[in-house]
Amino acid sequence: MRKSLIPLSAVAALALLLPAPPAHAVSKEMIQLQTQVQQLQDALQHLQQSNDERMGVLQHLIEQTADSVNRMSQTLNTLQDQVQAQNGQGGKVDQISGQIQGVNDSIDELKTRVAKVDKSLQDLQSQLQNINAQPAGGAAPQTGQPGQPAPAGTMQPGQPQASLQPQAPPVDQLYQSALRDYTSARYDVATGEFGDVLKYYPQDDLAGNAYFYLGEISYRKGDYPTAIQNYDAVLEQFAGSPKAPAAQLRKGLAELAGNQRDAGVRDLRSLIQRYPQTPEAEQARSKLNGLGVKIVASKPSAYR
Repeated sequence: MRKSLIPLSAVAALALLLPAPPAHAVSKEMIQLQTQVQQLQDALQHLQQSNDERMGVLQHLIEQTADSVNRMSQTLNTLQDQVQAQNGQGGKVDQISGQIQGVNDSIDELKTRVAKVDKSLQDLQSQLQNINAQPAGGAAPQTGQPGQPAPAGTMQPGQPQASLQPQAPPVDQLYQSALRDYTSARYDVATGEFGDVLKYYPQDDLAGNAYFYLGEISYRKGDYPTAIQNYDAVLEQFAGSPKAPAAQLRKGLAELAGNQRDAGVRDLRSLIQRYPQTPEAEQARSKLNGLGVKIVASKPSAYR
């Protein structure tokens, strides 16, 4: 009897020495997964709150800028009335026209800011919609598993970084710097900066302004052919630009200054016909009257 108990004791001892099933490992992985899901949900909620706050601030900025544009437009209308009142006297037309040009520049800048703020708002809304479209409980992507290749785009220790091309400054920063140098009569510096606007942002609306001011710089230097080319770039590539009337006026004056009388008269007449209520049209009328030229070209008489 005692001999039969000895094998049973040995079997029991051997069973105690065997490892238990890894139930605690499964439980630990579940806890980690639940923790990750909770962290993702918290991050999503925080991002939604942050985007809501940003969109509120951007909406407020848009309203403020729109008010500024309205005030500028009222000021422009007042100055236009003054031009019409002074046109008969011929006294302060040039001074008031310069003020109108400054107001037009300010309106252009404000419109550009409104467009950029509106684009930022749309980008934030798109980002929020993309985040909401993702499943809230999705598992986080696994990275760095032993024996598996690293995901594409992940930098590994010791891996050389790809050479990065230098990025251009934002278009509004380039343009504002060029405009400051232009108004300070640093024309050579401004020429390079306006050239950078055309190089890096050829399709941006401010590229039309850059062409216009490059034309102004060439005009002041007496390089009328180059000035005409830049004014033509505004009229041909940015026909809807607020600078288009001024570009056509200055093109006509450059042609007159460059002994191209017929072309200059033709462009001034075209300006009056296309933009009859603008200050530039008033200046064109004054210039044609000073030249003794009819504002409307005479039609050739028909043969009888």
